[in-house]
Amino acid sequence: MLAGMTFGDDLSWLFARQRFGVRPGLERVRALLARLGEPQGTFRVVLVGGTNGKGSTAASLAAMLRADGQRVGLFTSPHLTHFTERLMVDGAELPETVVAAALARVRPLAEDVGATFFEIVTALGALLFAEAGVTVAVMEVGLGGRLDSTNALDPDLSVITNVDLDHTEILGSTREAIASEKAGILRAGRPAVTGVDMGLLPVLLERGADVWALGWHIGVQVQALGWEGSDVTVSVPRQTVALRTPLLGEHGARNAALAAAAAIRLGVSPDAIARGAAATVWPGRLEALPWRGGRVLLDGAHNPAGAHALAGALRALGVERLPIVFGAAGDKDVVGVAAALAPLASQVILTRAALSPRAAEPASLAPLFPDCPITVTDSPEQALDALAGLDAPLALVCGSLYLLGEVRPLLLGVAGEDRERWQ
Repeated sequence: MLAGMTFGDDLSWLFARQRFGVRPGLERVRALLARLGEPQGTFRVVLVGGTNGKGSTAASLAAMLRADGQRVGLFTSPHLTHFTERLMVDGAELPETVVAAALARVRPLAEDVGATFFEIVTALGALLFAEAGVTVAVMEVGLGGRLDSTNALDPDLSVITNVDLDHTEILGSTREAIASEKAGILRAGRPAVTGVDMGLLPVLLERGADVWALGWHIGVQVQALGWEGSDVTVSVPRQTVALRTPLLGEHGARNAALAAAAAIRLGVSPDAIARGAAATVWPGRLEALPWRGGRVLLDGAHNPAGAHALAGALRALGVERLPIVFGAAGDKDVVGVAAALAPLASQVILTRAALSPRAAEPASLAPLFPDCPITVTDSPEQALDALAGLDAPLALVCGSLYLLGEVRPLLLGVAGEDRERWQ
């Protein structure tokens, strides 16, 4: 690999494969991993699935494992600003030259087996983690669980954060059906932790995994610290761990607690759990960034359950009303998301992620906020211009991770990624 080489044609080829959509099944990714020499066999694997909170739970667990002295790969999706955010080793993105060289090797093999975008990225992650010498990889599940490409890896531990209605056209129209799909990442006789409602726990237990559940084996006490995060006490059989997490909101504390329970099951020391929790960084989820003398909150809530958690967290932080910049994918339950957020909106600026073909037209979202002033814009840049005119000390940008991925670099004054975003 020559110095200065970038992704170039190979990354363009990979992103173009997003247009083939999602094709559930493990045959192609297993064939691709086999052709790569089964790189996933060189490290332990943790799969983190669920409807919401997967990313923050995975990030917290990865930080705890790093604090325990392990070399940790963290695989998450989607990325916010740059593709390499999906592939972290010991808390840092891998260099573009390294990722580019690996992708160039994967490409012809992926074409041979007809692999989809996410299948390719999963295999790429496994290859890169093996070559980086990680001892454990924390893998965020993409869609569902049973047929998601990450499930081609054999987990030592599985985590299911929660189950709610999302991607119902693929996973099923009931919470029970979705829970069954997500339970596919469990392995008989192996440890698992979960935060699902107790009523859904029997669906998970059918898999024969050794499950610890929140409210059953896992006790959690939370002392909210406002904008500083929360102090959390996690009690499991024969052990109690205290930690402080910078993740905001009750749901952030709950995700940190699940990560701590998972770390205990992996043999991580209480001290490392506490240090890792305190060091957790997870952008775009109730992330506060300074801007024009005030602050802008970024949150990726894109389904009703996530939006209700966001609204509850804001109220707990003492926020009554604030301007909201809102954009969403057209295939999401935007009605449910808007209903949760509308009572908090002093004004709504509607926009869309310019690089996401799935984005809903901003004007079509206006009827969802009937009781507050509306401004319709065509791009994130225009939305921030409109927000600047309000001179608000605190504002919220939410509704789509793809929107956040375009707004965040504008707030930070850094370059974004100029490629269409589907997955």
